[in-house]
Amino acid sequence: MGVRERIGYGAGALAVLLAASGCGSDPAPAGASAAPAAPAAASSAAAAAPSPSPAQDAVPEAAWAKWGLKPMPKAPAPPADRPIKLAKSGQVPVFSEVPTSDKVVFITLDDGAEKDPKFVQMLTELKVPITMFLTKDIVKSDYGYFKPLQALGNSIQNHTVSHPVMSKLTAAQQKSQICDDQAALTEQYGTAPYLFRPPYGDGANTPALNTSVQECGPRAVVLWRESMQIHDMQYQAADKKLKSGDIILAHFRGPSELKGETMTQMFGELLARIQEQGFAVARLDDYIAKPAG
Repeated sequence: MGVRERIGYGAGALAVLLAASGCGSDPAPAGASAAPAAPAAASSAAAAAPSPSPAQDAVPEAAWAKWGLKPMPKAPAPPADRPIKLAKSGQVPVFSEVPTSDKVVFITLDDGAEKDPKFVQMLTELKVPITMFLTKDIVKSDYGYFKPLQALGNSIQNHTVSHPVMSKLTAAQQKSQICDDQAALTEQYGTAPYLFRPPYGDGANTPALNTSVQECGPRAVVLWRESMQIHDMQYQAADKKLKSGDIILAHFRGPSELKGETMTQMFGELLARIQEQGFAVARLDDYIAKPAG
């Protein structure tokens, strides 16, 4: 398919952490400690039938204009043979992009600190798919905020209990962070997360973290290739261009972290940057085959 091979990296300038939200406002690329595992799994993991994509065909031009945007390119139909196949047991893969020739990228949103009702309205109207990696201590004050977003078909995944630097924790502490978040999110949202993202991408390729992820239930560690700031993205690639299958990191952020910008303004800027490079936004879940059984 002409898909390039690239190493996924974690990110995060720890000197600029935000205590209120638990994430850096300007995460910078940092080399991973080891090469990531291949994002393919045992042949026994059968590809599931594609799930419905957002009905972007039904989004009128006026809806885009309302948010200051031009209509986005429409994502292709989900692949029948999903390129990332996850195994039911064993070491979990670490990936920061999806091997695909489709001209699509994937948006992920971390932590859950900003709970702007206008963002729910925006996604309801524009039907842009996202994947949410939620942190228990950040979202527990309002679990309900994320349920309308989930109802749109956006999955909720694991991002630890309190957003620590994982490599500084003992194995038991790492397991507690992942397992307790897994239990809380499963109880609140009715579906067990099958993906995990370590805060700042830290420790993603370490054996200790991989073991903890396995023991708690998720079947892959997901990193990213670009991170959205306020008006533009921070790229790991030297050419500062999106590539097919890139996973983009953004955060649930508000004016206090975005220099006065709102969550919807930041997200609109993100969509505009994606559109400028001719990419559509696809649903990450549509490109991943969960373990069979």
